[in-house]
Amino acid sequence: MGKRVSVRRLAEDGAPGAKFSDTVGVLTSWDDGVLSITRRNGERVRIDESALVAGKVVPPERARRRGPAASYRELAGVAARAWPPVESERLGDWVLRASSGFTRRANSVLALGDPGRELDEALAAVRAWYGERGLPAYVQAATGAAGTDELLCAALEERGWVREVTAELWVGSLAAAADAADPAAADPGAPAVRLSRHTDDTWLARYRRKGVGAAARRVLEGGPSVWFATVPGADGAPPAAIGRCVVDGRWAGFAAVEVAPERRREGLATRVMAALAGQAMEEGASAGWLQVETDNSGARRLYDALGFSAHHAYHHYRCPEA
Repeated sequence: MGKRVSVRRLAEDGAPGAKFSDTVGVLTSWDDGVLSITRRNGERVRIDESALVAGKVVPPERARRRGPAASYRELAGVAARAWPPVESERLGDWVLRASSGFTRRANSVLALGDPGRELDEALAAVRAWYGERGLPAYVQAATGAAGTDELLCAALEERGWVREVTAELWVGSLAAAADAADPAAADPGAPAVRLSRHTDDTWLARYRRKGVGAAARRVLEGGPSVWFATVPGADGAPPAAIGRCVVDGRWAGFAAVEVAPERRREGLATRVMAALAGQAMEEGASAGWLQVETDNSGARRLYDALGFSAHHAYHHYRCPEA
């Protein structure tokens, strides 16, 4: 019981001349003369023991690529620390975050757990808090993993809150990302990836968000152990590629991986990821995470090739009055 087995049975209930049929899967029960075998795709096959011809235990399947084990709550906390708001306040288990409007992540409620009051009362407090700061009220909630907020999402939609953005949090092994850039395949004359503890005007010249002010810099440079990667451009031009990584215990979070349009398909994003992953491993991290929007097909292909896969989705809901 609980082992992966291969079972041969008579295909036509033991009738004369019947052919055999094979089933491979995990033996999950054998009660009242009936075996239950669960196949890889989740299908459950019931076999009467009177039809059995042979059976044996077989080796487990080769493990398919998976990201590191992690709970939604652990990852939500790590992601929040990697993108810290300028100002925050607790509402029960919820965290209200504000950063002068720089990104929804730093200007939304991280709705983990119980706000400590009825939902309508909590949402009224949220609207008032953001209204005092001249900001629209947003709630960040997640779906697709154990412990996520499907009920909260449904309740927000019932109340007219608008889902504006859906993204996914992906996880993967740092070792795969660090080994992705093949030094032998790199152009020997190509500039090295430079790592720095702080952002600067050169790095920001490639960053897609323009008009970055003091609040944005505080968010970008906030976190337990922050690194910025830069691949210099030619002749004083903006960087050819950039990236950001925050190391937090066993986790390293990647963000702002951007490449100049004319330099795409040169492997620069892979080099940036590899350099940041290698630095994170030197600090003791072993697992990586990143956030990618569902319509960003280019980034998704890159991260899939580096061994990352989706863990859960998260959504930003905007207050209907905003």
